[in-house]
Amino acid sequence: MNALLEVKNLSVRYGNIEALHGISFHVGPGEIVTLIGANGAGKTTTLHSITRLPPPEAPRVTGGDILYQGQSLLNTPPHVLVAELGVALVPEGRHIFGNLTVEENLKLATYSRRKESLEEVNRGYDRVFELFPRLAERRKQRSEQLSGGEQQMLAVGRALMTKPNLLLLDEPSMGLAPLLMYEMFRTLKKLNQEGLTILLIEQNARLALRFAHRAYVLDTGEITAQGDSEAIMEDPKVKKAYLGG
Repeated sequence: MNALLEVKNLSVRYGNIEALHGISFHVGPGEIVTLIGANGAGKTTTLHSITRLPPPEAPRVTGGDILYQGQSLLNTPPHVLVAELGVALVPEGRHIFGNLTVEENLKLATYSRRKESLEEVNRGYDRVFELFPRLAERRKQRSEQLSGGEQQMLAVGRALMTKPNLLLLDEPSMGLAPLLMYEMFRTLKKLNQEGLTILLIEQNARLALRFAHRAYVLDTGEITAQGDSEAIMEDPKVKKAYLGG
């Protein structure tokens, strides 16, 4: 198996509560893989475990391993994950800096590219503004003044400024109007077609399954189904639980 990311028998606790019970899944280069499941199933915990968030947010891995390009991430600091390994997270809730401008938020993400030339970094800005023209129009505007959709564009743009090989997305459509939601997913699809690997958590299971190549169903900390997205969409149990019938 040629996996970019491989989660092997991962068990995770928050205090005395076991949130993940030995889950396993993989993401191949160039794939879009989605994790679907109800609130509290362990989806965000999975992303936090991969990205090695510092305490107090960090879950505690009690078993298994997380491999990226064959290398264990369990002792990898978050800044190394971003700057050296090319893994970027768009977190749930966006977590942009509201008192900074659009341009300043993007500039913060270039810390991981400080060894590159100014010309290379400027190409990164140009690419983000090409993908999200609204951000170009508002580049000098404080980000707290942006709409919810524009803030989500900024959160994705900020992740892209790190020049990732693997993009992790936690609920990117949350709070977005349908038009902006589909616009966001079209942009993400375009990035994938250019070679970006994506691991997606998305509350809109139907949208996620249409977008992704493969899917895993996470239920109370366990993987209960997996396969091609089309097959998962046709699974009667998945239909009943997540697709409204």
